[in-house]
Amino acid sequence: MSEDAGPGLGLVGRARSAVAQGDWPQAFDLLVAADADGLLPASDLPLLGEVAYTAGHLDVTIEAWERAHAASMRADDHVAAAGAAVRVAMHLLFDTALMAPVRGWLARADRLLDGPGRTPVHAWLGVVRAYERMLTGDLSAARHWVRQAVEVGSACDPAAAAIGRVAEARLLILDGDVQQGLALLDQAGVAAVSGDLDPLSTGVVYCELVCALQGLAQYDVAEQWTEAMERWCQASAMGSLHGRCRVHRAEVLRLRGSCDEAERQALMACEELRPYLRRELGWPLNELGRIRLHRGDVAGAEEALLASHRAGWDPQPGLALVRLARGDAAAAVASIRDALERPLRVPSKERPPNTDLQRAPLLEAQVQIEIAAGDIGRARSAADELTLVAARFENKPLAAAAALARGRVRLADGDAAGAEESSSDAARLWNEVGAPYEAAHARLTLAAAHAARGSEHRAALERRAARAILDGIEAAPSPAPARLDPHDDEQPMASANVFRREGDYWSVTFDGDTVRVRDLKGMRHLARLLADPGREFHVLDLVAAEAGHGADDDGHRAAELAQSTLGDAGEMLDARAKEAYRRRLAEIDDDLAEAHETGDAERAAQSEAERDFLLQELARAFGLSGRERRAASASERARAAVTRAVRQAIARIAEHQPRLGEHLGRTIRTGTYCAYLPDPRAQTRWEL
Repeated sequence: MSEDAGPGLGLVGRARSAVAQGDWPQAFDLLVAADADGLLPASDLPLLGEVAYTAGHLDVTIEAWERAHAASMRADDHVAAAGAAVRVAMHLLFDTALMAPVRGWLARADRLLDGPGRTPVHAWLGVVRAYERMLTGDLSAARHWVRQAVEVGSACDPAAAAIGRVAEARLLILDGDVQQGLALLDQAGVAAVSGDLDPLSTGVVYCELVCALQGLAQYDVAEQWTEAMERWCQASAMGSLHGRCRVHRAEVLRLRGSCDEAERQALMACEELRPYLRRELGWPLNELGRIRLHRGDVAGAEEALLASHRAGWDPQPGLALVRLARGDAAAAVASIRDALERPLRVPSKERPPNTDLQRAPLLEAQVQIEIAAGDIGRARSAADELTLVAARFENKPLAAAAALARGRVRLADGDAAGAEESSSDAARLWNEVGAPYEAAHARLTLAAAHAARGSEHRAALERRAARAILDGIEAAPSPAPARLDPHDDEQPMASANVFRREGDYWSVTFDGDTVRVRDLKGMRHLARLLADPGREFHVLDLVAAEAGHGADDDGHRAAELAQSTLGDAGEMLDARAKEAYRRRLAEIDDDLAEAHETGDAERAAQSEAERDFLLQELARAFGLSGRERRAASASERARAAVTRAVRQAIARIAEHQPRLGEHLGRTIRTGTYCAYLPDPRAQTRWEL
């Protein structure tokens, strides 16, 4: 039978063509349409799962793999069923941080595979097992599974081997073998840029690479790989920054002193990680709290950190520093000591539990807090431990933090000369890192050391410099795309293209070729994006502009985001989401029962915390007396409408001007945030 013999096969065939062209949203729409009509074969459920993930639909991804697992079980194909179970576990692990369901699905895969083997499924089982153990803090078991991932994957699945090498590198780094770990990360990066991996695996490798580097505070290298990832995203139509990537960007922006833009990115990350099953919402909320502390917004920082804690994340050391900023040193001391003595075992790829990387920020905060409370002995012990951690991981930000900690302790001890030396080293190192806020605080300690030695003029100089830096951080300009200087004779000017509305038509000129295109709603969205290259517009802003309400009130938008992400309202859950929650709850209950049977108290505590989180999320979907709340999301409706309108407009343009259609298809990004992202080297200019 030919591909077009039936309507279902026709849709699937067109979806495969869209995949080949990198048009993931179109492929997703076609597969969903075939599935809704009951015309998607069970053998194509894995295709739906992969396309849905690439197009940004996590719920459909997990559901498709669950259905693939069930179909394989009915067909008595245990290897395929195990492979689908591993994929469910992988997406739950990487995208929800719910560990109990992950363990349940991995246990299914183990039973189905029934022992060691050398198939791609065994390689991927090793990958997911390694990460699950690492995020749980069991590094010894993680090393066992990572060997399986790399050895088996090298023989039969390069993607599993590449992701396994990232996990292996992270374990080496956590063990203190930083140089060997960084070398392995470079190898994984080569696999990503080589083009030998499928798009989904390439994206995962890039993401895990950046996570590893930022967790190690290798910010310069992380920024370089982030730029490489962005170029790859544009070339492969994979979209732009989303969710967790935004948290990384917010962290770097905060470090660079661009707190306005950092807060905007953190708030957008909150919105994108808010949909159901996203326990990682606590992560951007925690980063938001740190940003606000840098800006001196203590109340806003506390609000974000408490919301982070409600989402199941560890708000320390931020919350202890909030207590200190409010002048309550006793509460700050109790808070930071409790965090160090009884750390929360929150799954984190950046700073896995039970590791020195997780402990380092707590020690840094403890030095400051204990000195404020008058316990110099504890502060000294914390500074000594932080110095050992910094030496072990060989990175400049940790070395700078340790130097400042020593400077503060020496100053409190009355060793002004030693304080001068250490705080001067800290200021130099933080300047080399490119962290103005931290450098300013090092200079304040240096100023106090100068004053203690009787050099008031040098102290005044350092205080003035530090104050200028801190006062300027809130107003620091955020990074913007490079723009050509029209007065620079050495830069060739590109001829302007035109995208201008004239009544019921648009006059469009590209590469000297002019056409007229009838007005469509999507043309108006395109005009707004072309007018501001590089800027990301929320779909609600585009819809508001179309309705005549304006879309430039960034402060109002940020307030809306803050209200929707920090409060207890949030988006409601549709029927599919609520059913997914119930499945996850059943899996958690099974894991909890097993933990109680084996006497594993830590595993039981983690499962209970995840169960509480999901029950709270389900409760949000119901009003009084069990009545369902409105499930529709204005943001999701706007996303679908804007994406459809822009796609139709680009298709219409391509009919008249194929080169422009190809250019827009490559550079226009749609989703919750839309943007026009041309290559800055192309010098594309528009007159509107």
